[in-house]
Amino acid sequence: MKNSGHLRAFLADIGFISLVVVLLLFLQAVLRVILWARNPDLATNTPAADLLWAFAMGLRFDLIIASYLVLPLTLALLLPNGLGSRRLARIWLIITGGIVLFLGVTEPEFYHQFHTRLNSLAIQYLKEDPATVSSMIWHGFPVVRYLLLWAALMACYVWALSGVNRLTRTFGQQYPAWWLRVPVFLLCAFLVAWGARGTLRQGAPLRWGDAFHSQHLFANHLALNGTWSLLKAATGNKKKDAGKTWLKAMPGEQALARTRKLLLAKNDTLLLPEQYPILRSHEPQVKLGKHPKNLVLIIMESFSAQFTGALGNDHGITPRFDELAEEGLLFDHFFSNGTHTHQGMFATGACFPNLPGFEYLMQEPEGQHQFSGLPALLKPLGFQDVYVYNGAFNWDNQKGFFRNQGMTRFIGRDQMENPLYTDPTWGVSDQDMFDQALRELNRMDRDKPFFAILQTLSNHTPYALPDPLPVAPVTGFGSLDQHLTAQRYADWAMGRFFDKAKQQPWYEDTLFVLVGDHGFGVKQQLGEIDLLRFHVPMLLIAPGIQEAFGARMSRAATQMDVVPTAVSLLLGKPFRHQCWGRDLLSLPDDDPGFGIIKPSGSDHTVAHFRGKRIVIKPPRGKAMAGRYQLYPSPSLTLEKDMPEKEEMLADLEAYVSTAMRALLNNNTGVPEMPSAGVKE
Repeated sequence: MKNSGHLRAFLADIGFISLVVVLLLFLQAVLRVILWARNPDLATNTPAADLLWAFAMGLRFDLIIASYLVLPLTLALLLPNGLGSRRLARIWLIITGGIVLFLGVTEPEFYHQFHTRLNSLAIQYLKEDPATVSSMIWHGFPVVRYLLLWAALMACYVWALSGVNRLTRTFGQQYPAWWLRVPVFLLCAFLVAWGARGTLRQGAPLRWGDAFHSQHLFANHLALNGTWSLLKAATGNKKKDAGKTWLKAMPGEQALARTRKLLLAKNDTLLLPEQYPILRSHEPQVKLGKHPKNLVLIIMESFSAQFTGALGNDHGITPRFDELAEEGLLFDHFFSNGTHTHQGMFATGACFPNLPGFEYLMQEPEGQHQFSGLPALLKPLGFQDVYVYNGAFNWDNQKGFFRNQGMTRFIGRDQMENPLYTDPTWGVSDQDMFDQALRELNRMDRDKPFFAILQTLSNHTPYALPDPLPVAPVTGFGSLDQHLTAQRYADWAMGRFFDKAKQQPWYEDTLFVLVGDHGFGVKQQLGEIDLLRFHVPMLLIAPGIQEAFGARMSRAATQMDVVPTAVSLLLGKPFRHQCWGRDLLSLPDDDPGFGIIKPSGSDHTVAHFRGKRIVIKPPRGKAMAGRYQLYPSPSLTLEKDMPEKEEMLADLEAYVSTAMRALLNNNTGVPEMPSAGVKE
């Protein structure tokens, strides 16, 4: 009878562990339902079969987390007393299960904002200024509601855990002899190890690519597990490893030759080719009768093309931008290089791509390198400079990065003069930023040229806007109403700035470049890259620009092309640069344009589009190819045998690997050479 009691104690603990796994799987399935409930629009056109499959596949990812949580309990099966009173086991499960539930409760809002499961982007936010991040979360999201939901789920979890404990309790004090419990332990350990791998296949364990079963991105994302993806980001997102993978994609010389073919224009001349990959002298196609003297680059926060009237999406959100578009040259197939402001800033201002593993370049040691951006090209020519921003420049290390590039004047939230409205999280309103920018531009020495970067911020959660609001709130878009109200306000503030700027003596001598830093998640998701999140407008305004180049251009382009295009218009004569984009106005008429884009965070998916063709390459698995359409309605049609697929994939690998080598070897800048391209 004694041995029988010991055996019952042993089996009871195994039963406890087994039921705990079932409980954890159920709770994580509930979290998946909550994620779906918070983002119902994204699932509207997704077949029910794909959603059901997502839940089925999700069990495998959930099993990984459950297996790791019960691993210490499984190891305890080797002890003579096993789990004993289970007090420590229950404490462990309550703490770790509480963390899983907390992450699961916070994730629906994260996904709603970024259209991605928890990843390194969340870690990056946590690494930033804690006060700012905490304020953003508190003022931008229903924190109390989610904390109450977490508390309710925790109460249910603890109650269920207590029930499982009571159901499987025995009064046996010891386990059977080791020769009986070791074989059973090995079987249990195998099952837990199998669960932690998520698969019985040889080689790699379950990976995120296994979740991608559908043509609908939300169904693929729904199958993933946020705790799992966050742990992967925390332990596996090593930039050196990511870099090594791309460096092996293609021999260096072959990659360099392909990249130069992609980037060099007909009249470009390579300079110091043995030392610098794409340093060249560029000769612009001179069409303007009079070239501007000054440059103002306006980077608009979250300015999605999907709600820009001038691009055919007239919902009344951007009336002032639409008016300005009638005066300038509008690019309607323009994309950001990332999906976060950080990437938009260094891509647009420093002309360097968003590379896998270096998404937060401005904070990395490699961000101390010199790049071929606006400061590098214009400061040596005697240009004055100013960077005006609503918030604090320590965020994302903006000031450190751009000061190292050569900028000297930074006007942030603490330098604003008598702001009308100050948000406790981010800083002053867009109208305050633009008013201060106007004051700074009017203070410039009229005898010298200047360039300015103006960066807006009000169109960012928590969307704290002046009260009373100078525009009507947006309605009819459900959960996007608040976001679109902020975009309408940002558009109003930008239009107000232009009304005042047009009255200044320097206006007619200035080239204005308006560009979105990135878009945001909308109902429709195009492909695994979620292409519409990258689609933003770019508008060039300068005297005579429509007469020279027309009112609209459909050549595909990215933020990489801003600097070479703007500087070409500004100087109108040859100049040296090492930009990873091209002068869009000096290309042959039949050039469709190209771009390389990548989501922010630890998602190392990279895409290459050429005209309206696109190749999407996940970090593992096969590349996909097809044709995308933005007008009259967005769509993406995959073509398994697209003739251009292999060539475009090779160009993608060449571009990324060459840029990676240039970054790691610190040869991304513009070295001092005998004068060329000096503006007279």
